[in-house]
Amino acid sequence: MLDAALAACNPALCVPPHLPPAPKGRTVVVGAGKAAAAMARAVEQHWPGPLGGLVVTRYGHGVPCKRIEVVEASHPVPDAAGARAAERILESVKGLTSDDLVLCLVSGGASALLALAAPGLTLADKQQVNKALLKCGATISEMNCVRKHLSAIKGGRLADAAYPARVVTLVISDVPGDDVSIIGSGPTVPDPTSFADARAVFEKYKLEMSPAVAARLASKDETPKPGDPRFARAETILIARPQDALEAAASVARAAGYQPVILSDSLEGEARDVALVHAGIARQIVNHGQPQPAPAALLSGGETTVSLRGSGRGGRNAEFLLALVVALDGHPGIHAIACDTDGIDGTEDNAGAIAGPDSLARGRTKGLDAKAMLANNDGYGFFAGIGDLVVTGPTRTNVNDFRVILVERPA
Repeated sequence: MLDAALAACNPALCVPPHLPPAPKGRTVVVGAGKAAAAMARAVEQHWPGPLGGLVVTRYGHGVPCKRIEVVEASHPVPDAAGARAAERILESVKGLTSDDLVLCLVSGGASALLALAAPGLTLADKQQVNKALLKCGATISEMNCVRKHLSAIKGGRLADAAYPARVVTLVISDVPGDDVSIIGSGPTVPDPTSFADARAVFEKYKLEMSPAVAARLASKDETPKPGDPRFARAETILIARPQDALEAAASVARAAGYQPVILSDSLEGEARDVALVHAGIARQIVNHGQPQPAPAALLSGGETTVSLRGSGRGGRNAEFLLALVVALDGHPGIHAIACDTDGIDGTEDNAGAIAGPDSLARGRTKGLDAKAMLANNDGYGFFAGIGDLVVTGPTRTNVNDFRVILVERPA
């Protein structure tokens, strides 16, 4: 099911059908995200005329391209390589004419990779804010609201710089609700949020604000807003969504004799809390045959969060799965997988993990206390200890979290 989900969102398949006609003038390809290099290669393989450009992706996620330069940079905390790439991307779209085309390739991860600081800020300022946002449990929409207002390229500023050229943006969605102004912090999309909204995120999570950041968020240099005439020639196309991945996985489940139930493609909240809800639904299937009699497959996507309380290792998918294991307490006939579709769960080397009715018992035989490890945010340590990490390597796509719970028919 995971393989089918990833295949459904493979840039080699989902980019070509959405390529625009070649322009009279130049074609400049730019982009950012964990899928950006794979998207760029798909463009090269199917573009009828000359083109050039630059995309930036996460370290280890690059692929060979002949005409489009691929730069690798840091994610989720930005680095100098990302800042230099973003500056070059912004410069590459300036001075174009109405006969030219900017083809922008955006996928999850673009926000951290396009790390060009707004006037008055430094890369260090952005790094500090990014780390604080990642640690506090802010949602992706809250994080990207802040990032847009500290950036010289996000929140529509890239399309603004490209005007009057035509801008076509191909987007692989990694955010709940598929809001293109949030995906990658919308570098080519008008921004409906404001400096006041960004300040509210700092207040909500009680985050410290440096003098430079405070000055920036108090400025009048707002991002371009909906209705701005400079976006009249800008078009954004969603080419792959979390729902596409879930539907592909559901087809595999159905063929294997499990009735799929897609709970949602846009779940948010603390990973351990979302796990409790999933555990409750799985039990309802076993005990009452609702919302679907077993054998059934519960599927969900979205982007959960983790508020760091301990010093363990593991991303939100390992946290979700460990909380699920604790909640189900060895319940027979229930198996699960939780993975990030980009192949990287948080900052670790795994995509996620798998679990079954025997996970707790197997952990105990190795001296692993699941409850204590959950309290320490050490999902990685638990599943590594029992040999149940899922390691895919970089998938070069990204439609966020992928979760399946298989519920067998009671014996």
